[in-house]
Amino acid sequence: MKTYMANPATVERKWYVVDATKMPLGRLASQVADILTGKNKPIYTPHVDTGDFVIVINADQVVLTGKKLEQKKLRWHTGYIGGLKEVDYKTLMEKNSCKVIEKAVKGMLPKTSMGRKQITRLHVCKDAEHNHQAQKPEVITLKGVIE
Repeated sequence: MKTYMANPATVERKWYVVDATKMPLGRLASQVADILTGKNKPIYTPHVDTGDFVIVINADQVVLTGKKLEQKKLRWHTGYIGGLKEVDYKTLMEKNSCKVIEKAVKGMLPKTSMGRKQITRLHVCKDAEHNHQAQKPEVITLKGVIE
């Protein structure tokens, strides 16, 4: 029996909608990263991008467990002397909750050119409305919702 190897010409990409309501950030990000890389498909091939498109809705309602909302910080450096900037996740969730999910998913993708291409297929929306109805996305439910 021969091993199946996918190639870019034969990959069919689907669109999925994921609801982030009451989902822990890490569980949501890891499951979305699996869909973006194509690890949920039987045709997964490590050196070929077999992933699908993902639309995450209700980004405002994602949950950070424990004291992460107050203690966890996003840090970056501007490149100038003394240019270390930081913001806590409570402020970041109020201002731009989409960035929180994008940052978490990006950290779980490969740090290669394929990973940079995969993150472009992620679309995050603050509320339940998105502008990708023309692609006829399928609603997918993920495991790990906090009751």
